Amino acid sequence: MSSIKIGIVGVGNCASSLIQGINYYRDKGEEEAIGLMHWDIGGYKPYDLEVTAAFDIDRRKVGKDVAEAIFAQPNCTKVFYREVPQTGVVVHMGRILDGFSEHMQSRDDKYTFVPADEADPGQEEVIRLLRQSGTEILLNYLPVGSEEATRFYAECALEAGVAFINNMPVFIASDPSWAKRFRERNLPIIGDDIKSQLGATIVHRILTDLFKKRGVKLERTYQLNTGGNTDFLNMLNRSRLLSKKKSKTEAVQSVAEERLDDENIHIGPSDYVAWQKDNKVCFIRMEGKLFGNVEMNLELRLSVEDSPNSAGVTIDSTRCCKLALERGEGGILYGPSAYFMKHPPRQYTDDEAYRLTEAFISGTWIKKTDRTVGHGRRLQQAVAKG
Repeated sequence: MSSIKIGIVGVGNCASSLIQGINYYRDKGEEEAIGLMHWDIGGYKPYDLEVTAAFDIDRRKVGKDVAEAIFAQPNCTKVFYREVPQTGVVVHMGRILDGFSEHMQSRDDKYTFVPADEADPGQEEVIRLLRQSGTEILLNYLPVGSEEATRFYAECALEAGVAFINNMPVFIASDPSWAKRFRERNLPIIGDDIKSQLGATIVHRILTDLFKKRGVKLERTYQLNTGGNTDFLNMLNRSRLLSKKKSKTEAVQSVAEERLDDENIHIGPSDYVAWQKDNKVCFIRMEGKLFGNVEMNLELRLSVEDSPNSAGVTIDSTRCCKLALERGEGGILYGPSAYFMKHPPRQYTDDEAYRLTEAFISGTWIKKTDRTVGHGRRLQQAVAKG
């Protein structure tokens, strides 16, 4: 089969893990494919993704082959596959806008953003590069708080005729006006804000759903996270956290039996610890009442390498997006968005989202030929079918 041609906005730790993984699994067979949710999606394997365009704004990455740029500072994720071959694709200068926080330039170059010398490209230039490269799907890996920059690249994707996967907590897929525009252009979109494979939010959601199913009344909870990558350094600027906190909080609230008052739920980044690098440590506490109105509490500590934890999810979401392109299915991919993202247009429990995604992959969810049946009804029918 042909490769899936992807463009990447932000050649940071997540992009590094993704590209390392594409090459790592090329050397593996299905029986050795540890760490993947799916080996095959629609005939596409994990290594069938091909980077055809990349954008960044750091001097140490712009102008370099993608295979070199993914290992440049300030990237600090675990290197599990060093032998990434030259791609022939250089990292282009991206549009800056609000794509970095000013305090990121105030520290040692080892940890922070170093602005490139090139001038920002205009929208026409980015569109030209996407079209010229044959890019089919654009992955957004911009830093938290990059509201203007994310909208810029979403606009470029629309105009270039490219599908869009919004891995960051800027609301594109979950904004009805943007969703309508992708539907009108018949371009698939998955978003917003990627869930890790086994990260803080997915674990917190599963536990919250477990409380509900086991009849335990959840009264208050928190999730605190620390890390030492540029994502956590960026989030020291609290003004950039509004959409991130909303995304993570709603992901948990949406599966609770009763919504908690704001004072009883706190979910969000806590602090930057440089020596942790790409290791993320999560602390979850949940307090509630069980049989006889007797108090209970749960505390959990989770330590994961942050960026590899999202790479497998991106490989799956990208392959789902490719299936939609092949089927001529545009607009929001509701099942994959609910399964892969924290703040999808429609929230489902993770069990429901899993069934929806499996139905999407198999094609059973679109077998009905009556196009007057609404997307939401088809989803519900797929869930009911199991």
